[in-house]
Amino acid sequence: MSIRLKVILPYLLLTLIVSIIGVYVVTTLVSTTMRERLTNQLVEAGQVVSDGFTKLERQQAEDARIVAFVAGLGEALRNEDSDTAYQLAETYVAGFHVEDLALISPQGNEVAHFSVNELGIVERVQENTGMAGSPLVLPFLGSRNPEALPLRLLASNARDGLTYYYTSIPVNLNGGFAGVVVVGTSVRTILSDLKSVALADVIVYGSDGKALGTTLGADDPNILQAISITSKEFQDIVVSGDVVRGVNISINGRLYSLARAPLQVGGAPIGVFAVALPLDFVVQSGENSRTLYVGLFTGLFFAVIVIGYFISRQMINPLYSLVNTSQAIAAGDLEQRTGIRAKDEIGVLAKTFDGMTENLQERTRELERMNQILKNIDKTKSNFIQISAHELRTPLTLIMGYSQMMEQDTRNDPELRSLAQGILDGSERMTSIVESMLDVSRIDSNALLLRKTGLRIDLLIKKVGKGFEKALAERNLDFQVHDLRNLPSIPADPDLLQKVFYHVIMNAIKFTPDGGHITIGGRFVNGDEQPRVEIFVRDTGIGINPDMHHLIFEKFSQTGDVLLHSSGKTKFKGGGPGLGLAIARGIVEAHGGRIWVESPGYDEETNPGSTFFISLPVEKQTEEAYEYSAP
Repeated sequence: MSIRLKVILPYLLLTLIVSIIGVYVVTTLVSTTMRERLTNQLVEAGQVVSDGFTKLERQQAEDARIVAFVAGLGEALRNEDSDTAYQLAETYVAGFHVEDLALISPQGNEVAHFSVNELGIVERVQENTGMAGSPLVLPFLGSRNPEALPLRLLASNARDGLTYYYTSIPVNLNGGFAGVVVVGTSVRTILSDLKSVALADVIVYGSDGKALGTTLGADDPNILQAISITSKEFQDIVVSGDVVRGVNISINGRLYSLARAPLQVGGAPIGVFAVALPLDFVVQSGENSRTLYVGLFTGLFFAVIVIGYFISRQMINPLYSLVNTSQAIAAGDLEQRTGIRAKDEIGVLAKTFDGMTENLQERTRELERMNQILKNIDKTKSNFIQISAHELRTPLTLIMGYSQMMEQDTRNDPELRSLAQGILDGSERMTSIVESMLDVSRIDSNALLLRKTGLRIDLLIKKVGKGFEKALAERNLDFQVHDLRNLPSIPADPDLLQKVFYHVIMNAIKFTPDGGHITIGGRFVNGDEQPRVEIFVRDTGIGINPDMHHLIFEKFSQTGDVLLHSSGKTKFKGGGPGLGLAIARGIVEAHGGRIWVESPGYDEETNPGSTFFISLPVEKQTEEAYEYSAP
């Protein structure tokens, strides 16, 4: 039997079997189970919507807690200081997933109110919306319990008339009740998001059974009325506590199948939701395409017979040769060749493949040569840096010594004393650069010598911060260190770790405009991995583009136009050799830790800021729970 028949007969038989099975599945199994699949799809979509509301509730509660714990907000609410409340809360609203934020004082007055318009712009609501008298606030004002659980409610917004999903929590100020934070997201926005993930239309019902919103046509009152249910149906669904299959309804001439379920958030029902799928899309389309599938399988069967006839009898062996050769090359044997000399298409393919392999072999050799050259260049550069740094130390020491002598001898001559001080300052700056070059050389050669001891992070940060007091005062920068005394001590080299925080803090100072803020805090992390202490240094500076987040930790890396940098090392956008963060990364990694940066991007107009994280291991597990100090 020829290879042509050996190839075509099994292929033909397999195709015949697949075609028969396919026709059977389409004509019997698929058509009979289509409605069952519709029901399962409704249940699955309902679960997705329920999970979406649960996720939204957690997100809103978290957003409300972040606002409630903003430093100074509790005092502003208690004193009904509207201006301060607006200033403290406004920066947080834009980053939240909410569209409405109200701040209520303990006296029951609306101190501040924000709203996000359709363009995503945060606006201040000047008029009194009556939020202080809503069921979301009154229970807190009555109990005045700062530890009370959050409240949730579907309610109409007095400002725009839309239905919102609200979450409210009390504000705790030193154990006392200081007001209420209310956050809300419109049902229209919620349903739009849920439809995209549930792949079904969504409906939300109020306690009276009326439809509050739907993706079937939110602005059409006739549709809302058509899909509404009675109060008894609403109660039956809430009591059932499970998905209830609804009736089929017609919307704009299209049939939909509905499934309803209670909307439970925080363990309590706040409404009912429904998911809807079009019947004609799910069921009717499957039934209508049955005949098409039968014809398609039959046509494919005969097409295989025709195509299989033209399969070359000599195709199998050359193909095996190509496969074996490619596997050998993938394993690293670039000397392997196919050996095929046929003049047909497979022969051309084999010849091309052999040519590609030969080119790959030559380019691999070239890459190996270039890689070795680059290694030698990098080694030469490192040696040059090390030698240059060592050679510069001696003259710099002499310059600093003579400058100090000149400064002492010119006390009665202010002009000469100023010149001597300038030489001394420049020498100290140059000495710092030389030390940085030596640090980089030690890191590149893995020659860092760690003298570890039990180190308290709070004392180290305090010591580093004192060195920048003059620069912070000159730049009018707000430098805050949250309480780090509860963090456990870590095994680390004090001198090397001091350099890490020196470079990171100096980097924050350089790229934060005058009048900005620099915040330092930390937490203890005791998860599945080795316990560690995680410190953050957050600034309100010009930020870093995402594509630079890893590059800034490389040697001699600079952000922005280097020619526009100022000359002072702590001035705004101050200059430098670009070694500080590379040194910080090398020292942290030598301690078994990790350093990284998070920033939304670079913008000198909005100053999005940057946050540097330094994670260092702790030898022994600690049972206490440590959290980030309040930002």
